[in-house]
Amino acid sequence: MHTSSIFPFALALVAGLTFTFSPALAPPAAAQPQVPAQVLQQDDEVRAAREAFRLGQAARLDQAAARLRGHPLEPWVQYWQLRLRLETAETAEVQSALARLADTRAGDQLRADWLKLLGRRGQWDLFAAEHPRLVNSDTEIDCHALTHRRTTGDAAALAEARPIWFTGRDLPESCTPLFQDLIASGSLRADDIWARIRLTLEAGQVGTVRRVAAFLPAGQQPDGKAIDFALNNPQAVLDRRNELRTRAQREVVMFAAHRLARTSPQNAAQAWGRIDEQFSEAERAYTWGAIAWLGARRLDPDALRWFRMSNGVQLNDEMLGWRVRAALRAEAWPEVLAAIGQMSAREQQDAAWRYWRARALREIKRNEEALPILAALSREFNFYGQLALDDLGPVAGPPAPPAFKPAREEMEAFGRHPAVQRALAFYRLQMRFDGNREWFWAIRTMTDEQLLTAAEWSRRNRLWDRAIATAERTRELHDFSLRFLAPFRDELQPHVKSQQLDEAFVLGLIRQESRFLPDVRSHAGASGLMQLMPATAAWVAKRTGMLDFRPSIVNDVQVNLGLGTAYLRTVLNDLDDHPVLASAAYNAGPGRARAWRTVQPLDAAIYAESIPFGETRDYVKRVMSNATYYAQVFGHQVTSLRARIGTIPGRN
Repeated sequence: MHTSSIFPFALALVAGLTFTFSPALAPPAAAQPQVPAQVLQQDDEVRAAREAFRLGQAARLDQAAARLRGHPLEPWVQYWQLRLRLETAETAEVQSALARLADTRAGDQLRADWLKLLGRRGQWDLFAAEHPRLVNSDTEIDCHALTHRRTTGDAAALAEARPIWFTGRDLPESCTPLFQDLIASGSLRADDIWARIRLTLEAGQVGTVRRVAAFLPAGQQPDGKAIDFALNNPQAVLDRRNELRTRAQREVVMFAAHRLARTSPQNAAQAWGRIDEQFSEAERAYTWGAIAWLGARRLDPDALRWFRMSNGVQLNDEMLGWRVRAALRAEAWPEVLAAIGQMSAREQQDAAWRYWRARALREIKRNEEALPILAALSREFNFYGQLALDDLGPVAGPPAPPAFKPAREEMEAFGRHPAVQRALAFYRLQMRFDGNREWFWAIRTMTDEQLLTAAEWSRRNRLWDRAIATAERTRELHDFSLRFLAPFRDELQPHVKSQQLDEAFVLGLIRQESRFLPDVRSHAGASGLMQLMPATAAWVAKRTGMLDFRPSIVNDVQVNLGLGTAYLRTVLNDLDDHPVLASAAYNAGPGRARAWRTVQPLDAAIYAESIPFGETRDYVKRVMSNATYYAQVFGHQVTSLRARIGTIPGRN
């Protein structure tokens, strides 16, 4: 094994972390847990009960419930029954149900629903008794809780309510009394209201603007028709002669510039540049920042220049993130540092910005400041941790011996956990989202040892995605053979060889695409281990001469791997055989992957960081990180993430 491939494990030991390591990753012989015939027969009744709940058919739901006693999902059936008549239920009945559903996600959902009802009714004594028992809260409940504290004279409640205001999303009615109190006390001023109006416009939530604007004093609210006109005809607004006496009038014109920049940053910059002198310095700077932000998201080479014209105004973290990306593509390292330094303290702790801060410090020869940042990052198992390791340099050291081995009795006990049984029932019913939420309910308070026990139980029962998701949650005790499973490796290898692909890269891609679930289907319609879209599968089948192709066989493991690897080879051939470009193309399309390049060669880490689509940006980083770990787990002759991703060739 190459020394750099074992460096993450050696450094983990230095940091006081431990992990287990085993290259024996073939799928075990055990099948998924046996289910009693009676329970399987009841599964159809669960579907009927859920449909009755959805349609509000209480009598039909009660009939189904009578036949579902003893089923793992009976707690949810009981929740559905009470939820339909929660508005009229007696307090004693609700409390009895909560006691019966104690320590279940269904019970927690019932408590959340009841708390919202109690808050709307102002039944604060009952609210105060139940709220501390809630596990999963939301903004509506949080605002009710703060309102209750206000009724008790808690002066700190208003201060805690203020940060809730600053969002581009619509907020529940339970927050309105708090905001009214903030305005009455002078803690929420007109500038704060305009700040949120800007946030809603930036988020594209135009409908929310009117509700937010209603908090402004009379006569200061923007004209709804003017906003609609700016929304639909931004160029016309910027080209005409506008009344700019009031802030509302000026904000509408600024919004028009923002709106136009969504489709054409260059046109917005030209139009705004002709009129920006009619606005205050802060208004000019803010609007240039918005144009620059939207331009940077389109990789416009002028974005960094526009950002410089926004100096003097505090941009939000989203805008500053794109200012960093624009500076990275220009290799303007002092501007990278400056933009990160303007982010909120919380945002600066994101692994991406910690890494790029360290990288910028090294580029301007401030290594002594960069090294502690890189050392801390290198203990994290992600894309940036791997880059940090590469920047620090390889350190030889043997992998640690297995530190923890779960006992059979412990695994069997986990499999009997009621929440696990509910998760399995949801999976049988093809309700994977609900099943995953039950699973995370089961493991939410587990120690590292318990998590690894749960992950090993999942592996033995071929629940590959649960094994990975559970093993990834450990904090100090890590098992990379569970985090980086390869259950279909034997089936994959012939296809990898025939297409001359890097096995670790393909495994890293499959892990991100499907978590090794052969029958998973995305919302967009992609299917199988390599998540092939129907049209792509048909095209590759025709191209490779597969005569008996039918859409119904795309989920077959061998068919999916054969078509997926053939398509991946085609993508690689089209994109200079570069894995980063191929990853981007596999997720977002080859045309976009090509368009995101620069004329000159570009550091692949910067290319990945500046991908305009958040989903694709995250996808590419995870695939390349996965591939590096798979190469390490299997002992491939691979060097580092940095060597794996290299440089993106210049665009012809």
